[in-house]
Amino acid sequence: MPTVDDILEHIGEFHFFQKQTFFVLSLISVTFTPIYVGIVFLGFTPDHRCLNPGVSELSKRCGWSLEEELNYTVPGLGLPGDAFTSQCRRYDVDWNQTGLSCTDPLANFTSNKSHIPLTTCEDGWVYDTSGSSIVTEFNLVCANSWKLDLFQSIVNVGFFIGSVCIGYIADRFGRKQSLLITIFITAVSGVLMALSPSYTWMLIFRLIQGLVSKAGWLIGYILITEFVGLKYRRTVGICYQMTFTVGLLILAGIAYALPSWRWLQLTVSLPNFCFLFYYWCLPESPRWLISQNKNAKAMKIIKHIARKNQKSLPTSLQSLKADEEANEKMNPSFIDLVRTPQIRKHTLILMYNWFTSSVLYQGLIMHMGLAGGNIYLDFFYSALVEFPAAFIIILTIDRVGRRYPWAASNMVAGAACLISAFLPNDIMWLKVAVACLGRMGITMAYEMVCLVNAELYPTFIRNLGVMICSSMCDIGGMVTPFLVYRLTDIWHELPLVVFAVVGLIAGVLVLMLPETKGMVLPETIEEVENMQRQRKSKEKIIYLQVQKPEVTCN
Repeated sequence: MPTVDDILEHIGEFHFFQKQTFFVLSLISVTFTPIYVGIVFLGFTPDHRCLNPGVSELSKRCGWSLEEELNYTVPGLGLPGDAFTSQCRRYDVDWNQTGLSCTDPLANFTSNKSHIPLTTCEDGWVYDTSGSSIVTEFNLVCANSWKLDLFQSIVNVGFFIGSVCIGYIADRFGRKQSLLITIFITAVSGVLMALSPSYTWMLIFRLIQGLVSKAGWLIGYILITEFVGLKYRRTVGICYQMTFTVGLLILAGIAYALPSWRWLQLTVSLPNFCFLFYYWCLPESPRWLISQNKNAKAMKIIKHIARKNQKSLPTSLQSLKADEEANEKMNPSFIDLVRTPQIRKHTLILMYNWFTSSVLYQGLIMHMGLAGGNIYLDFFYSALVEFPAAFIIILTIDRVGRRYPWAASNMVAGAACLISAFLPNDIMWLKVAVACLGRMGITMAYEMVCLVNAELYPTFIRNLGVMICSSMCDIGGMVTPFLVYRLTDIWHELPLVVFAVVGLIAGVLVLMLPETKGMVLPETIEEVENMQRQRKSKEKIIYLQVQKPEVTCN
């Protein structure tokens, strides 16, 4: 009896129905972008200083300009490496006293202003921005700056839990029903987050959004790859990830138009409600229906696909059987991922690369938000380089292979971070160019690890291997905000140095993995264990074939 792949060869592997389905599902990938990297705009931290009661009245009486007001009343202003004092401390004096001098108001308290005691910003802060962010509204600066780190980490906690559970949920309740539930919760939690009256409520809704949003993105990925034929599956997967990049470009434009974080959050959340119409225009996956022994429903959907593609379904293909992998009876466990030498090596290297890809990708975006340039243009330009990254992958994976482009992309990302850290700010064009090169490198590495992960495990532990290894991506996301925002307090470029080290190590480790170009997916543990040996044997055979004519000529 034929499988779904056999039938798709006759009714269209990537025709009108699949293209239409790809378009509607790719919109989910676009709207996932603000949840994943929206921290750059939602958590933007502008220049700030302590609010000093009485300073505003004194400034008006003396006719000071803003620059003069800051020079007279803000401690540590202009001192290199002392941003903390000017942003988080104020003079412990009473600016409401009468008779203060307009030329040197601190002289009324002491002859040496370095002896004036400092205190914390008890009355709040003044922010140099015309818009608003969660930082300015909830005062997530100075002693509360860790709360901004937590805001981004908590969504990655949700990603981690949701990703671990998504395999069971999608297999138990079906792709379509699970997708609609995650879309609805994502939309509601996003709107409620925009209306949050306090930081605590905002954090709760952020966690809920994390629990379901990435799960919805993954279900969309699963659905589109299950609707297309085998030879289109890899390209469609890469293009689905490219639509995430489209979301980056759109996000930059919306954030520029809406500088208020609440309006921005509301605007990027409302489109999710439109996706609930997918109930009427998106069918269930026939592969899942077959796995649940619902062959009649699966055949009805397959006939619908054939009509959409204007193809006829031969009578001989109107009976179905499950894919071989769906009938696998073995029960995998985590021990299987570390039991044998080669699979253990694959697991450890893949886990590290998932972690590294997440840290560098999110970290470079967050660090860009602290660079002090035009955040909207920088975000837009850096997003553009993700398109050539995807095209390079499509052109090289079946020609050059996986291993060398993957290793090179990690090394390029690491080297770019290291170079950028030590480039002076007066050659900003070069600094931006190197940063974009690093962004392109880590984007390639991120997409490559998604593709190669499944190719390095045998059938019965393939899903488990991908799930366990990719979970390190979310753990990396939990660590990254603390890594970026805390290390920049020590030295602004220190995160880049850390990124360089972990990226270069990842590139070297990738070279220890076997090449999978042109190889069928392994079915057994023995096949995986022999991967490296087969590659070396193949290289040896090629070498002997080249040498043989030389021996004959002698």
